[in-house]
Amino acid sequence: MVPYLFLGFAAMLLATALMVILHKHPVTSALFLVLSFSSLAGIYLLLQAEFVGMVQIIVYAGAIMVLFLFVIMYLNLPHDVEKGAQIAVRRGIGWMVGALMLLFAGLLAKKGWVAGPAATAPADLSGGNAAAIGRVLYSRFLFPFEITSILLLVAMVGAIVMAKGRPASPEGEGE
Repeated sequence: MVPYLFLGFAAMLLATALMVILHKHPVTSALFLVLSFSSLAGIYLLLQAEFVGMVQIIVYAGAIMVLFLFVIMYLNLPHDVEKGAQIAVRRGIGWMVGALMLLFAGLLAKKGWVAGPAATAPADLSGGNAAAIGRVLYSRFLFPFEITSILLLVAMVGAIVMAKGRPASPEGEGE
């Protein structure tokens, strides 16, 4: 039963991730991102990483997505002004970059290289999953954790500054 659930969550994750990048409307893309976060949380639960699964739902599908939706709606993005050839060139470049990334990832996986630091000692699981994650996160990975929080804060402030600096369009223009 578990392998079938894993395959179902993985298929849903791939499908919703594709819909995030292929859909034209940003709010709909953000909602597909919530679905992909939820399916990733289901995979974490199947792998018996309950704390990480719940953090995935609470932090990413909850707080971060509310922030994303707030910024998207605050910016009130106009329709894309590019036509025909420009869109085709962008799509072609995007597909080529994606294919190169997949090829590179396949080569890395074939050679046995994996992302992340090498484990030096077995994890101390006394106190459970959350305690072990907290010890590693706030000791070995404290700097990347803080950099990520600063990056999110700067991105939010930058989006608000960009939206406030845009002049208001007169009524009826652009319709």
